[in-house]
Amino acid sequence: MIDQQDGPKSASRIVLGLGTSHSPLLAFDAPTWASRAKDDLKNESLNLSDGRLISYGQLKAERGENYTTQATLQQFEEQIALSQAALDKLADELERAAPDIAIIIGDDHGELFSASNVPGFAIFYGDDILMHPWKNTWKDPPEWFDQAMRAYAMDAPHRFQGASAFARRLIVELMNRNVDVASISKVDDPHVAGLGHAFGFVIRRLFRGRPIPVVPVLLNTYFEPNNVRPARCYDLGRALSESIKSIPGGSKVAVISSGGLSHFVTDEVLDRRVLAGLRDRDATTLRTLPVEALKSGSSEILCWVMAAGALEELEMSWSEYTPVFRTPAGSGIGLAFAAWHPAAPGSV
Repeated sequence: MIDQQDGPKSASRIVLGLGTSHSPLLAFDAPTWASRAKDDLKNESLNLSDGRLISYGQLKAERGENYTTQATLQQFEEQIALSQAALDKLADELERAAPDIAIIIGDDHGELFSASNVPGFAIFYGDDILMHPWKNTWKDPPEWFDQAMRAYAMDAPHRFQGASAFARRLIVELMNRNVDVASISKVDDPHVAGLGHAFGFVIRRLFRGRPIPVVPVLLNTYFEPNNVRPARCYDLGRALSESIKSIPGGSKVAVISSGGLSHFVTDEVLDRRVLAGLRDRDATTLRTLPVEALKSGSSEILCWVMAAGALEELEMSWSEYTPVFRTPAGSGIGLAFAAWHPAAPGSV
């Protein structure tokens, strides 16, 4: 593993790829899923894959109530069981691979950045990853808020281990490949700003307490006008892979995508298109996903697209997909989980 001094000359390599949704639903029981569904009924800006933002009333008027049989407690309980089993499987994969470093590709929801400064693509290279406690920034938080923040490690200014030397070298290698990357060296006051849910969820749920040094990669998926486009995300992933392989020290690296898939109106067609592109290593499909479909929560699909570029020499070994329709009109989320392993010789 690379350190501040000269390390072994063998190249670093990606030994595992993982992808996981990080919805707060993954921390809740079925009755809380039903409670979150009530919030959808009041939502005035549910995003559709044609780029429009509409109210639940408009969604119901346009699409009817075709998901009544899916929006039940029994269905939620079955989906929770499937999702938790998939998360356990991801944690098992990570434990078996025993990486020296985990690179987590996630988005920022204003936990670290604000409208005054939103880089399209950034890497954190500090020694300490300090999480941003979100509670004091919300007025009248809902009942489920505390439970979600614990799952995200955002209930307190938790401190996790960064991979400073590796991350700094990664930035240099990306710059050498003409990738303009913003860099973050530290968190001054986590109560004001710090790392957020995309990173805390992975560390809390998949690491099982193991102190794996983390390189947070922050991709602006949400905030216009410099939200990164799908083709660029894929190219960034390719550059990330090349840069990792240029770093000496023999570090074993896991690349983990955090977020997605479609929400807050579940688009099963879009999600299955993305998953097929990931499985088939279909760069054309992933690079040409319609930008208008990647708004709001669905924009986190871009983290998977970037991971796909980094993992195109690996093979997807398994995936699990659960389209959640938590209201009769179809609001919800596509929960997805996947793992990639190094391809057998001659298979790429």
